[in-house]
Amino acid sequence: MSKFFAFLNRMKYIKRWSLMRSVREENIMEHSQQVAVIAHALALINNKILGGNADVEKTVLLAQYHEVGEVITGDLPTPIKYFNPEIKTAYKDLEKVACEKILAMLPEELKGEYEKYILPDCDSIEYKLVKYADRLSAYLKCVEEVKAGNSEFKKAKATILSEIKGYESEEIGYFMKTFAPAYELTLDELD
Repeated sequence: MSKFFAFLNRMKYIKRWSLMRSVREENIMEHSQQVAVIAHALALINNKILGGNADVEKTVLLAQYHEVGEVITGDLPTPIKYFNPEIKTAYKDLEKVACEKILAMLPEELKGEYEKYILPDCDSIEYKLVKYADRLSAYLKCVEEVKAGNSEFKKAKATILSEIKGYESEEIGYFMKTFAPAYELTLDELD
């Protein structure tokens, strides 16, 4: 009996932004879905606007599974995760072990199909688009929180925006110009 899906269902109980008070709580499952939606847009931008050849389905699946290891490790806040190279490396190693443990729960016949999304090729364009989508998701969370009056996210918003502007990614530039401004609007303004 495989416990894989039951185990992944725990993603909805692991909270994000654990060190900051949030107006709206967010869990890993919700975050992964938002990253998948953004990654989908980035892959389409890559292909349709920029003439690239990103595999859209692969991009979305990588995004959907990009936080699977946190079912075991939990979410470690970014300032801690990237405090120094030793902690970053140790956490990446821990995440890999967690992902391997989760993959071991699958029947052997399916393991390879999931492994390419849970332990991906980090040099692929699809993986890079997911990393961009993850940072865009963090930025949009900050926008949402600040818009709701939560000043705790002001510095994070500015820091992440600065980081995003530093990426040499035409996909991010297009997304930020075309889609991101709408996140600043109220529901009435979207109508």
